[in-house]
Amino acid sequence: MRSRHLVVLPAVIAAATLLLTGCGNRAGDTSTPAAKASCVDTSGSTVKVGSVYSLSGSTALNEVPINDSVKMAVDEINTSGGILGKQLQLITEDGASEPTVFAEKAQKLVSSDCVAATFGGYTSASRKAMLPVFEDDNALLYYGQQYEGLEASKNIFYTGATANQQIVPALDYLKQKGVRSLYLVGSDYVFPRTSNAIVKAYAAANGITIKGEDYVPLGGTDFSTVVNKIRTAGADAVFNVVVGDSLTSFFREYNSAGLKAATMPVMSMVVGEQEVASIGAQNLVGQPTTAAYFETVDTPANKKYVADFTAKYGQNRVTADSMAGAYAAVYAWKAMVEKAKSFDTAAIQQAAGGVTVEAPEGTITVDGTNHHITKTTRIGVIQADGQISTEWQSPGVVAPDPFLTSYPWAKGLQTG
Repeated sequence: MRSRHLVVLPAVIAAATLLLTGCGNRAGDTSTPAAKASCVDTSGSTVKVGSVYSLSGSTALNEVPINDSVKMAVDEINTSGGILGKQLQLITEDGASEPTVFAEKAQKLVSSDCVAATFGGYTSASRKAMLPVFEDDNALLYYGQQYEGLEASKNIFYTGATANQQIVPALDYLKQKGVRSLYLVGSDYVFPRTSNAIVKAYAAANGITIKGEDYVPLGGTDFSTVVNKIRTAGADAVFNVVVGDSLTSFFREYNSAGLKAATMPVMSMVVGEQEVASIGAQNLVGQPTTAAYFETVDTPANKKYVADFTAKYGQNRVTADSMAGAYAAVYAWKAMVEKAKSFDTAAIQQAAGGVTVEAPEGTITVDGTNHHITKTTRIGVIQADGQISTEWQSPGVVAPDPFLTSYPWAKGLQTG
């Protein structure tokens, strides 16, 4: 991992270790130092909550809409009477697309603003930078993005898909479609690199050849060499973990090279409706993508979510998986607090297991052991109108297995 700044903060130093290993703690670990006393004040009529997303920098395009979705959930909860009779006061911070900034802002929210919960983080680098802050202060982070797995913390609730709910089903789908070789491409940080480590382990066990593997710095725009290598490699498909602004440059170069979805499809981990709108649907027609949520999900909860979001932010706005996951995170926290009858961290941790929410993607249930949730896996195809039509979805909800313990081929990954 490349680091752009050196900040002498214990939390950031610890985060750097996590970034290098690519693995976090298992929920319930007791090896961390004794937690600090909480400064959360619930004696008045309001309770503070925090959000920290990139409102500037290379991933702001992806994260601003997520922050909007969190704000809408908080506003809805306040309008409906709050939580335990308390109105929520949302404090928003800008992570500026830099993991070190995320750690600093998380520390401010927890130690100075004394929030009862924080919703935030987009890249795995930002989450891993914040993880020591929440563990050291025994505070709660709700992380709503799909990610590579191989992590669980008693202080983080993960409401996005983990590896067995997105990466593995996408590989099964490609295999079923006859794909026998892959080219791996990603942004250069922990999520793409760990995701591709999982892909390589799966490929070795399933007779799939890896034709090449390349990374571009987060926010990078030069894909000419990478795409030329993809073009000449002769892979059946591309497994894509490029994120943020870089996606536009990648697909522009891919199309310019004459590559087509029909002959060399690009299975993307982070291309939803928001990214399609930015890249241009005409550049993506026919490409597959995977997520737990698409805007076209036909459920009453999603129809209400989409209608409310566009009414609040504009009819030209779209919803996407990362937004729906963060929205669900706010309601999952609400349900945990109401079950615990307390805003206390320990009470919420104890009450979390079995909490169920009717989210835009469908019914989700919290696993109290690993702090992940059940998900419906979907694989869709991008349409000319910018929407994503579901081509396949899991027969039922998929239980979270963040450490891939149910897959013998993943044994070497489970310990980092």
